[in-house]
Amino acid sequence: MEIFDIAVIGAGPAGCMAAIRGNQLGKKVILLERNNEIGRKLLITANGRCNLTNSAPPEFFLRMFGKRGSFYREIFNKYSNQDLMDFFKKNGLQLKEESNGRIFPVTDQAKSVVDVLKKVMDETGVIIIYNYRLKHLQKDSNIFNILSQQNNLITAHNVILATGGTSYQFTGSSGDGFKVAESLGHHISTLNPGGIPLLTDEEWTHELKGITLDDVGLSIGYQGKIKSLARGNLLLTHFGISGPVILDLSHDILDMMNEYGDLNLHIDLKPDLSLEELEKQLVDDFTEYRRKNLKNYLKNQLPHKIIIPILKNISLDPGKKLNQITKKERKILQKTLKSLILTITGYLPPDRAMVTCTGVSKKEINPKTTESKLVNNLYFAGEIIAGCGRRGGYNLQQAFSTGYVAGESASHK
Repeated sequence: MEIFDIAVIGAGPAGCMAAIRGNQLGKKVILLERNNEIGRKLLITANGRCNLTNSAPPEFFLRMFGKRGSFYREIFNKYSNQDLMDFFKKNGLQLKEESNGRIFPVTDQAKSVVDVLKKVMDETGVIIIYNYRLKHLQKDSNIFNILSQQNNLITAHNVILATGGTSYQFTGSSGDGFKVAESLGHHISTLNPGGIPLLTDEEWTHELKGITLDDVGLSIGYQGKIKSLARGNLLLTHFGISGPVILDLSHDILDMMNEYGDLNLHIDLKPDLSLEELEKQLVDDFTEYRRKNLKNYLKNQLPHKIIIPILKNISLDPGKKLNQITKKERKILQKTLKSLILTITGYLPPDRAMVTCTGVSKKEINPKTTESKLVNNLYFAGEIIAGCGRRGGYNLQQAFSTGYVAGESASHK
């Protein structure tokens, strides 16, 4: 039976890049994919446009991966965002930069990215087996035996697990890689999705689905403490909250929920004003526009559709004239504008997440090579590694970079 130099399991961005790098270095590589095509999940990223990386500097990249972002320092140095952009440009794909440094193909089609990966793998001679669903991985002496659900056996000197997480399971990210890693002695961190909408308890906000609150300030209340979060655009939904800022922060918020339970989200609708500045503005305006009713006054302060529900929630009459509003009522309004509180109770099913933040513990992976510290010649790449980054191209860069480093490291064994 033929023994391959490297077997890569999973043909997402990490697996494809690992296979390409291995073949570039003269190794015989086989790529095993459970679907009938490569890059199924890649095709739906950024609504099918594929935000493949970001133009941010290296240190910013590390910050986007949170407390343990430094794990990727050498990996991103070995294969940076510029290296990735050069790779695609060299292979005929033109790129463009949009807001916040996000990099897209000029075609606005993820298929263009997948086509480049296919082309390069064809040129370098990567062998691909489709419809290969991993059943079992075992190491016998210095050889890995890889068995599919159909009992198709593949043997290899080195294995790169790039099976993804559990998000968007219809694309094939079923968590099989986690089970295999566990069977080989690895610890899998707590299952936490990333980039996922959150559930809230207040039913009155559920009726405001589709309304976006632009550039609001956010903070989390727990056990009498307040932790400030980022500003951004928040989307109200029929089940709770979503939008760019929530998707970016969801992993951090869920970490806090694991520790403290339900959380209070404080939404600052007037983040450019301090509490004192807002109070002065209200006092001045209530005098200047004293004959205007409260509803009409707030039309210049808030999205129209949320005015009545908010006033109803704090028991303020929207038709009341400003000069009829008591100091106590004004204080209540002022507090609400600076801290509209919603109770976060959970999140949508994990398969609705953009990424999976669970995975093989970074403590068990060599940050220079992505090789397992427990099993020699076993490497990890992409979403199977615990933790995730913020939206904006950071997670795809992590996949391509870890894939490249895994492919290169396995080639030198």
